[in-house]
Amino acid sequence: IYHFFSLQGVSLAAAKEKGQLVFLEGLKASKSILFSEGQQSDEANPFQFISGDGSSLRALHDCVRAALIPGAGDSRGPPVLMVDDLGVLLSLDVRLTHILDFIHYCRVTVNTQLKGNVVVMVHSSEDSEDEENERLAKSLRHQSHRILWAQGLATGFCKEVHGELTVIQRGSWETGAESDLLRVYQYKIQDKNVSFFARGMSAAVL
Repeated sequence: IYHFFSLQGVSLAAAKEKGQLVFLEGLKASKSILFSEGQQSDEANPFQFISGDGSSLRALHDCVRAALIPGAGDSRGPPVLMVDDLGVLLSLDVRLTHILDFIHYCRVTVNTQLKGNVVVMVHSSEDSEDEENERLAKSLRHQSHRILWAQGLATGFCKEVHGELTVIQRGSWETGAESDLLRVYQYKIQDKNVSFFARGMSAAVL
């Protein structure tokens, strides 16, 4: 959960020390559930749903909301909630309806109440046989104002170009745009960075 956004890059360690970044680590938080040996805690665990007891994602949303709501005198800017990877919840046998409800209430908190942004990652493929995952991806695409679709090159491996990024800006009555705006970039993954460029403009070509 970011409380600021920078186009020049962000040091996650520094942001965490300053209270600008709240990181909810699911694997670490779920240990107490997976290895509790029947012990109960008075404090609700936001990842209780992985126990298979039919719990919804309400506790997880409450945890996220508590981290987002600014305290008295807090001058932080609008937050950015980043969920990576939402499809993992399906593999944990969480119901699709619960996942969609979770995202809906996160959007209400972040977009409507706090005027921030929600960024969600999900894997999708045109030839996928996972119907629930594709339904999740389709629902997210329908709700999104901007879609970033990263994929490998259709022509196969290339040393200087690792894939393509399609950016789709959804048209809406609010912006006055009747149709979607689509832009395609190519990218190369580097050691600590990713470079983007127009098609045919890689370093190998130039």
